[in-house]
Amino acid sequence: MSNVLSGIRVLDFGRYIAGPYCATVLADLGAEVIRIEKIDGSEDRYLTPLTEDQTGDGALFLQIGQNKQGMTLNPMKPEGREIVQRLVKTADVVVANLPIETLEAMGLDYDSLKAVKEDIILTHASVFGDEGPYKNRVGFDGLGQAMSGAMYMSGDNGEPRKLYGPWVDFTTAMMGVVGTMAALKHRDQTGEGQLVGTSLFGSAVLISSVTLMEQAMLNINRVGTANRGQNAGPADTFKTKDGWVLVQSIGLPLFERWTKLIGEDHWLTDPRFTTDQDRGDNNHILSERMSEWCLERTTKDAIAEMDAVRLPCGPVMTPQETLDDPQLAAMGLLKNVPYPGFEDGVPVTELPIKMSKTDTKLKHRAPTLGEHTDDIMNSLGYSAAEIADLKSKRVV
Repeated sequence: MSNVLSGIRVLDFGRYIAGPYCATVLADLGAEVIRIEKIDGSEDRYLTPLTEDQTGDGALFLQIGQNKQGMTLNPMKPEGREIVQRLVKTADVVVANLPIETLEAMGLDYDSLKAVKEDIILTHASVFGDEGPYKNRVGFDGLGQAMSGAMYMSGDNGEPRKLYGPWVDFTTAMMGVVGTMAALKHRDQTGEGQLVGTSLFGSAVLISSVTLMEQAMLNINRVGTANRGQNAGPADTFKTKDGWVLVQSIGLPLFERWTKLIGEDHWLTDPRFTTDQDRGDNNHILSERMSEWCLERTTKDAIAEMDAVRLPCGPVMTPQETLDDPQLAAMGLLKNVPYPGFEDGVPVTELPIKMSKTDTKLKHRAPTLGEHTDDIMNSLGYSAAEIADLKSKRVV
């Protein structure tokens, strides 16, 4: 199995998800990634602690730190800026999702990097990009959800609802991967590096694009209906005797299967349900009927009957039920990884891309704080005495 990015060095100055997970995927594909963080550890290292005393390295870092080396560094000190420049000379890609003013202060803006290494690639994620009235604003995943229309459309009864999982952050990270891979290909062809820009707002707008397009063309002013679909039906979550199920009927063939399921073919000749959009506009009626059907059954029985007619469905599961689900084990998505302080290891999610000729598997655990600082500094030409002196000054 090959590592397609073998020989590529990436400097990860990112924080939280949009930058760091971009670097993680590059590491999964074989790049050598150096995670660079604050002397006392960056904030994302400690998010969602996994110990009962709520201290130590957290779940987010153990996920996004996999396959990386780790060093500590303060680039705001003169000696730190020198180390940054030495690192950049050895690198192919710099990943950062810090504010542009911070990048400039650290010597990590594109012009500063290019002055050190002409063909460097800077992959920079921000909240709103580098143009427009909001370009200097800071924010997290939720801001993208709130300002793209997605949070409004996910709400119910006029109350907006943010999705629990940070899908905007992870989408932005994957956009960064695509842009970085394209930039590496461009460099192979031309010898030129470049600036790759992504944004939380841009990623969220992409996910909301169909709704935004409909609004722009038809001025329809939809409002949120929570889990109930607005462009097909029945599409909703339904309570069963012992839980909840999600059902998604999209397209006439699936609608026909639904009528077969409940034994009522009269829905097929009702003009209110002729097209997907008709069914979406009247989905409250379909949801009411499907709700009655589900309430008469357990989750297991309801899914078995829907599976029998090939109607897309699934249980709404708790995190523990997901961990216990046999499909998760069959796909091998979680790998139990040893980590200091966790005797039995930690279940980390591998890259959910399987390739027949390319190795995308998790290769080693996330680094402890500053674990590889000495080795990396040695490779840059620093002696043991110089490293000790820089540590005493809290430069590394």
